Amino acid sequence: MPRKSAKAPAHRRPTAVTRPLRVQTQVPTASSTEPALTNAELVQLQVRVVALENLVITLLADCSESRQAQASQMATHISPRLGYTAHRLTLHAASHMKHLLDRARHFGSRMQDHTAL
Repeated sequence: MPRKSAKAPAHRRPTAVTRPLRVQTQVPTASSTEPALTNAELVQLQVRVVALENLVITLLADCSESRQAQASQMATHISPRLGYTAHRLTLHAASHMKHLLDRARHFGSRMQDHTAL
């Protein structure tokens, strides 16, 4: 009797969330199968990221202190742990999250000052 494949059904396979993230360490070459982004596409991505950052700042400024503390804990959580290699992008992301929280707190206090007038 032929042996069945040990492969899990598609609905039971681990998702991308449970798999370790693979970070590309080499710059893709021109012979890559995926076309490189054009300058216009890169600018469009930058505009979208700025818009999303400003939305996140607005939402964080209006949320409770406990929610802001939770967001701060997430920034600490993604920072490298003892015994692990500190990846430059992870360090930058954690720093950027903390900076967004600082901006949200500043924006929130300014909004409270204006409403008190």
